[in-house]
Amino acid sequence: MPENKTRPTTESVEAFLNAVTPDRRREEGRALDALFREATGFVPQMWGASIVGYGSYDYLYESGRSGRFLATGFSPRKAHLVLYIMPGYDAANPILARLGKHRLGKSCLYINKLADVDRGVLAELIRHGLDRLEGFSPVHPI
Repeated sequence: MPENKTRPTTESVEAFLNAVTPDRRREEGRALDALFREATGFVPQMWGASIVGYGSYDYLYESGRSGRFLATGFSPRKAHLVLYIMPGYDAANPILARLGKHRLGKSCLYINKLADVDRGVLAELIRHGLDRLEGFSPVHPI
């Protein structure tokens, strides 16, 4: 089986966030880091070149593929802030209805700018995702 392409690295989260451009996106990345740290209680770790992850979980698919992936996290991309809430958003509709302006992918939440969403609701969404994930697989701090 091929290994997961997105894996934890030893790169510095602080250095990554300091290098994000433009300035507004860098500040939003720092704000999200503080929010995720508070909501999860986890120290962040880089996953691949551009994802800041908090915690991890082990998965095993029916196909036999298994691995470890980040429990939650974000990437401050130029076009959007991309948030990763595992195991997805299917049970989070009441929270999403209160979040503010966003767009959904399968396990991704896209936000144009952090000012478009309620940060308290976003923290609630992060916690909700971790709690749901714990129902499937134990979440590890790193």
